[in-house]
Amino acid sequence: MGERQLTGPSSSLAGTALDRDFFDRPSEQVAPDLLGRVIVHGPVAVRLTEVEAYGEPGQDPPAHTYRGLTPRNAVMFGPPGHVYVYFTYGMHFCANLVCRPEGVGSAVLMRAGEVVAGAEVARARRFPPGTAAAGGSGGGTKRISDRDLARGPARLAVALGLEREHNGLDCCSGGTIGVLAGEPPDPALILAGPRTGVSTGAETPWRFWIEGDPTVSPYRPHAPRRRTRPPG
Repeated sequence: MGERQLTGPSSSLAGTALDRDFFDRPSEQVAPDLLGRVIVHGPVAVRLTEVEAYGEPGQDPPAHTYRGLTPRNAVMFGPPGHVYVYFTYGMHFCANLVCRPEGVGSAVLMRAGEVVAGAEVARARRFPPGTAAAGGSGGGTKRISDRDLARGPARLAVALGLEREHNGLDCCSGGTIGVLAGEPPDPALILAGPRTGVSTGAETPWRFWIEGDPTVSPYRPHAPRRRTRPPG
């Protein structure tokens, strides 16, 4: 790790940045060590309070790499310390940090955090001007609590402004995105449990969070979708 300052609007956020060796480990080891760290992208910075680890191909059924390399998951097979962004449920982006050496295929999903810089930018991204939630063309912006700005993986990605075009960004090159060392919590406050909403591998306790932190998202087990029977 080394002291550096990110470029761009977030340049006031200087600190010790996590280097590639930090991420070049099994995801279940990296994940709890990410708690309390600060990911910065442009003007917004988020202190991570909840993450989930996903394992290697053929070993962890809910991992996107379980069945091997595809065009969608290719970033996960690249060098560690890069951002893997994917689209889900036809409406949300989620962001991960790639782990393990190049060619392996593993990552940590950033599930929730506290916005520690750029809160108004993050708030505006939730309801862009002109949308109904933003009050239309003449109304005011809907107010979102600080707790909820990055509470959940989709909200966290929105707060940081991470979308499809940011897939593959390098957090270790000293650019406009990076992960600062922050202040890791007391190890006694780091809890582990089953991952949220997965239908397979649900018993694997690879969801990690800071006990008592209000920005941690609620745990929800997988709920199978019910098929609607046709009338008659």
